[in-house]
Amino acid sequence: METEFVKIVREHDLIRPGQKLLVAVSGGPDSVALLALFRRQAQLLGISLAAAHLDHGIRRESAEDARFVKDLCAELGIELICGEADVPALAQARKEGLEAAGRQARMDFLVQSAEAHGCDKIALGHHRGDQVETVLHRLLRGSGVSGLAAMAWQRDRFIRPLLGFARERLLDFLVEQRLPYRLDASNCDPAFTRNRIRHQLLPLLRSFNPRIEEHLADFSQRVALEEDYWRQQESQALAAARRPCDSGLRLDRQVLLSLQPALRIRVLRRALELARGDLLALGADHLEAVEALLFKPRPQADLHLPRAWVGRRYESVWFRPSAPEEPEPFDFSIPGPGSYALPDGRRLEFLLTAAGREAPDALEFSLEDVAFPLQVRSFRPGDRFRPDGDGGEK
Repeated sequence: METEFVKIVREHDLIRPGQKLLVAVSGGPDSVALLALFRRQAQLLGISLAAAHLDHGIRRESAEDARFVKDLCAELGIELICGEADVPALAQARKEGLEAAGRQARMDFLVQSAEAHGCDKIALGHHRGDQVETVLHRLLRGSGVSGLAAMAWQRDRFIRPLLGFARERLLDFLVEQRLPYRLDASNCDPAFTRNRIRHQLLPLLRSFNPRIEEHLADFSQRVALEEDYWRQQESQALAAARRPCDSGLRLDRQVLLSLQPALRIRVLRRALELARGDLLALGADHLEAVEALLFKPRPQADLHLPRAWVGRRYESVWFRPSAPEEPEPFDFSIPGPGSYALPDGRRLEFLLTAAGREAPDALEFSLEDVAFPLQVRSFRPGDRFRPDGDGGEK
């Protein structure tokens, strides 16, 4: 197993000689096995080690977990970085579940610890079983194809060297090395969907195919390979649809409509990811609602999603983490040509040009009919205008 572990680390270029690694250690069997494997192979890999443990405050036993990890790292001679977080309070403040709040608190702690202690990479203990449970969990929630892609061997500074190993192999390794570990009683609580998948759904699926975990893991790896190709296509399409804006993300509606439907929905998802920073709590129904904005007969519409706002304004679709605030009313005089700042941060330019010059985001008037000074103001209740080509007024 150790030979295979080193092979995985080198083949996937997870960490290089001379670098320092931070291993996330909860005290459970997966993280203890990960720490032990890296400690035993650190000299061969040419790396230095540190461990990190976050006392999340979710369970009464969390303080005992912290003590266990301290004793383990002291016995193994490994530097340990400890932290505390009141995850239940965070979950309540952010109005999200304990799992989501705990995951975010843990990631924030690990990144901060790595930066403070000069660590180049952060190792997580996810194994093949976690991979399979994630795929099934997403299927049950109605995930699209992209959500079925495997967890990556590495993303940014996070690495997952155990993805190729089944849980049983890790437990056997701990027995061989006579290493203790902690068991989280909440992992058996059927209130959590992931636990029902592990203890109820997977055993049922094994009765149909004893190698179901292996097949699902291979499937997610194939999806991940195809996702790499799709990400390239998304980037090109997004660049073609993107238009300048002061905040958030603005896309051209006509470019989006011209895309093949499978690519269009992926571009919309990428836009949401860029606008809000992640895709947590967003599902296929949210993406379908965003796509529907493109086809509605009304030229203006707003869509409020979890931690995101999408607005259609005629031929533009805007993506922001929150709805834009209504600008302050304004009313001022323009004495002549020039560039003038508006209260919302935009600039309004007045140019004298030859007749017939067309430009995007511009209106042209005859100077004989419109003379300076001009008065510029925000909309007021009761204002009316006649849209070009509409025949009516609004």
